[in-house]
Amino acid sequence: MNTIPRIHAMIVAAGRGSRFGASIAKQYTKLQDQTLLQHSVARLACSTYIDKCLLVVAADDSTAQTLDFALPIHYAVGGIERWQSVQAGVEAISNAGAKDSDLVLIHDAARPAVPSHDIDQVIEAAILEPYGAILATPVADTLKESYLQSIAQSELVDNTISSSTHPYAKRTIDRSNMWQAQTPQVFRLDQLQKVLAYVAEHQLAITDEASAFEHLQLPIRLVTGSRQNIKLTYPEDATLLAAILNAQS
Repeated sequence: MNTIPRIHAMIVAAGRGSRFGASIAKQYTKLQDQTLLQHSVARLACSTYIDKCLLVVAADDSTAQTLDFALPIHYAVGGIERWQSVQAGVEAISNAGAKDSDLVLIHDAARPAVPSHDIDQVIEAAILEPYGAILATPVADTLKESYLQSIAQSELVDNTISSSTHPYAKRTIDRSNMWQAQTPQVFRLDQLQKVLAYVAEHQLAITDEASAFEHLQLPIRLVTGSRQNIKLTYPEDATLLAAILNAQS
């Protein structure tokens, strides 16, 4: 008789979001009187599979523990790189007595609008997989590969010639098999530990956990997620996210 593995939820909130350009870490940006981090925890709380959450925060974070959350919260201290923060969280989960076959769900604090249905869908897909599953959306826009070229420009003020570098379209990329990764991403605990150790040993630059599995050619299932599950990356994203949260409430 198959049993459902335990789900260990983790939110990575140790970064500062340099592209967002705010004076505070972007996970503490407020929308509807709640921080992004609180919204994201509340979304996980809607899943019947999740009963607590591990927050991986920066060593100098003095904000997270002052907030109220929709789930019981435990904490771990993250690293400089995202994968180091995930590794710290995985180690904390393992040390707390998790089984190798348990599933670790990793979510970004800056994705506060993930529908609860999508969370359950990706968990249910990962339960059936040996390695894991992630939320993703098929790429809808035309994709361009670029190249950089320096061009001479005349300065109207003093008639001097200067050069500047700009991107130019090189070719259009076939998007038929292209997907845009989201979170949550859900993986078997023992397999996640192995691929993170590989990343550390080989000093790989990865932008999400699924890419670590890809380096070892281990299959990760793609589960179609909602396009509402956008990430707060730039200041203008806040307006769109606020509208999405209003529509969902």
